[in-house]
Amino acid sequence: MMRHLISAADLTRDDAVLILDTTEEMARVSDRPIKKLPALRGRTICNLFFEDSTRTRISFEAAEKRLSADVINFAAKGSSVSKGESLKDTAQTLEAMGVDAVVIRHSASGAPYRLATSGWIDAPVINAGDGTHQHPTQALLDAFTMRRRLVGEDALGQDLTGKRITLVGDVLHSRVARSNVDLLHTLGADVTLVAPPTLLPVGVEHWTCDVSYDLDAVLPKSDAVMMLRVQRERMNAAFFPTEREYSRRYGLDGERMAKMPEHGIVMHPGPMVRGMEITAEVADSDRCTVVEQVANGVHTRMAVLYLLLGGNEPAVSHARPTDSENK
Repeated sequence: MMRHLISAADLTRDDAVLILDTTEEMARVSDRPIKKLPALRGRTICNLFFEDSTRTRISFEAAEKRLSADVINFAAKGSSVSKGESLKDTAQTLEAMGVDAVVIRHSASGAPYRLATSGWIDAPVINAGDGTHQHPTQALLDAFTMRRRLVGEDALGQDLTGKRITLVGDVLHSRVARSNVDLLHTLGADVTLVAPPTLLPVGVEHWTCDVSYDLDAVLPKSDAVMMLRVQRERMNAAFFPTEREYSRRYGLDGERMAKMPEHGIVMHPGPMVRGMEITAEVADSDRCTVVEQVANGVHTRMAVLYLLLGGNEPAVSHARPTDSENK
């Protein structure tokens, strides 16, 4: 494993499969009555969040505590950042306190990379989302969910070769879409983006995926369909006529879900806007993995933290004792 996790594009196939396999081990630990491991006892991890978050921040905190790490939660609101303190000064403050790793979410694309390469802090940096750029742990938990559902729980060492994944909606503003395209391509999946032309980024034709404007045509050959949230907070113009028109063309309802293969699953990174991008019927169906994704997020982040701070060996050994050990 590398020292930092800044982008899903930085991961090789072997890196990604190692993380997914370690996530499987962490998921098994979470099924035990006592869900903690002593792997990071004595280590201090800072969650440095300059942008609002619920799922990601709580997920990282739960993962850190299950690995027995000491946790510092930093929110920009109410801190010296609101008084004008720079990222550099904040980082140097954390370095002086002796933190062992930093999980950072920032509204500026490239902030985690800057923190990791600046020399301001000598600790692994994990990107928890930066602007519209990357969100690698989200892509990893999504890939883990897909592998479990589409390949099986006994899929250690396997990737997603041949699986057909469709991402639908606001690709332009989505760091989740960018991260998923990068990681799923690395894992061998065939990815298709479906969105109105106004919600596709410039240069998307150079991405490692196909592009379509017709959701109904793509659904019958999709093993997994991920609906993306329309990110109004990042929009400064009218990207589609009305919510009703968007929902009619690109929303997923029960009738559309029925066009998918029987084994096909529906995913969403959250939070969902019910009634616009996805109906309640679909969101609450057995084929929707949203709740699983949240649970798998904790397991995935445990795996990433363990591999960056603990080691490259399996977190939990299931090997049978040898004859000599039994004597």
